[in-house]
Amino acid sequence: MNQMLLALTLFVIMYVLLLIFSEKRWIIALVAAAVFLALSIVSPDRALGAINWNVLMMLSGTMALVELFIESKMPLRMAEGLLKVTPNVQWTIVALSLFAGIISAFVDNVATVLMVAPVGLAVAKKIKTNPVPVIIAIAVSSNLQGAATLVGDTTSILLGGYMNMSFNDFFWFHGKPGIIFAVETGALLTVPVLLWLFRKEQAQISAEQKTRVTDYVPTVLLLGTIILLIVASQFPNKPELTNGFICCGLAVIGIVYETVRSKNRKIITTVAKAIDYQTLLLLSGLFIVIEGLTQAGVIDAIAQAFVQLGGQSVFLMYAMIVGVSVLLSAFIDNIPYVATMLPVVTNIAGLMHIEPYLFAFGLLIGATLGGNITPIGASANIAGIGILQKEGYKVSTRDFIRIGIPFTLIAALSGAVVIWLIWA
Repeated sequence: MNQMLLALTLFVIMYVLLLIFSEKRWIIALVAAAVFLALSIVSPDRALGAINWNVLMMLSGTMALVELFIESKMPLRMAEGLLKVTPNVQWTIVALSLFAGIISAFVDNVATVLMVAPVGLAVAKKIKTNPVPVIIAIAVSSNLQGAATLVGDTTSILLGGYMNMSFNDFFWFHGKPGIIFAVETGALLTVPVLLWLFRKEQAQISAEQKTRVTDYVPTVLLLGTIILLIVASQFPNKPELTNGFICCGLAVIGIVYETVRSKNRKIITTVAKAIDYQTLLLLSGLFIVIEGLTQAGVIDAIAQAFVQLGGQSVFLMYAMIVGVSVLLSAFIDNIPYVATMLPVVTNIAGLMHIEPYLFAFGLLIGATLGGNITPIGASANIAGIGILQKEGYKVSTRDFIRIGIPFTLIAALSGAVVIWLIWA
C-alpha cells in the first residue's frame, strides 16, 4: 500500500510539472522514470520491456517522410489546386479545413498545419481579411482527423500499439466499422458549423498554380507507407516491430534517394532536425512510469474508483470517460493523458466484464477532440497560433474558443454517439 501511495504521489508531481514546464516535458518524464527505477517501483527489465519500440519507430519514420513530403512542395501544389474549384472565401476556408483534415489523417497534425497554413495566410492577405479565424479553422480540423487512422496522430499510434490494432483495424475491426467512421462523421457535421461561422465571407477568389513540385518520390514513398501498412495488416502473426520497420525503412530510402539526387548531404541534417526527439523521449519516460504505476497497483485502484462512481452502468461509464477526456484535454496535452488512461479504461472494462474497445475508442474521441476547445489543448493549435504570431497577428483565447467550442461540441458529441451505436 505504501508503494502504491508513493507511486501515485510521484506521478501527480510529474504531471503537475508537465503542465507547468511544458517545454521541458521530456526531461521531466525521463527524470520521473529514473526515480521509479531508483526506488524499485519498476524493475529495469520490466521498464525496458514497457517501452513500445514499434510506436517510437513508427513516429520517427513518419516524421522523416513528412519532412521530405513538405520539402517537395507537393502539399502547396495540392492546396492551390483546391482553391481553383471553390466559389468564394467562405467555401475556400471550409475546403482548406477539410483538406487539412484529410492530410492529417495520414500525416502528423503539426506538420499538416505547417503545410496548409501558408496557403490560408496567402488567401487572407489577397482578399484583405483577418487570417486569424482562417488558421484556427485549419488547426482544429487537423487535430480532429488525426485520430482517423493509425498513422494520423501520436494518440492514435498509442491506441494502436496498446490495443494491438493494425492500420486496417481503424477502418474495420472485429467485424464492425472502425473508429474512422466516428471521426469522419464528426468532420462532416462540422462543415455546417464552419459555413455558419464564415457566413459573411462571400468575396470571390481566384488562385493560380504557381508552386512547382520539386520531386514526386516523397509522395510515392508516403503513399507506399500507407499501402505497406495495409498489406501488413493482413498478417495476424507478423513480427511485433513490422510497422516500425516499414515507416523507418521507407524513410531511409527517401533520405538516401534525396541525398544522391541532390548531391547534398544537408538533406540528412534537415530531416534529422525535423524528427521530434523530445516527443520520443517523453513517450519513453511515460511508458516506464505507467509500467511502474501498473506494478504498484495504482492503475487498478483508479479503475476501481471509476467503477465505484459509475456503478455497473456501461452508458454512464462511457459518458464519464468521454466527458472527462474532453474537459481535461482542453487544458492538458493529450499525449501523456491518453498514454496514462489506456490501461485505466482497459481495467475498467475488465472489472465490468466487457470488451475494452468501447471505452478505449471513447477515450481517443474525447481526448483528441477535446484539445480543440482551447489554444493550448493540442500541438496543432499551438503551431497555428505560432505562425500567426510570427506574422504579427495577436490571437486571444476568445478568438479561438469562438470557433473551438462549437466545432468541438459537434464533433465530439457526434463521434461519441457513433462509437456508442457501433460498440455498445
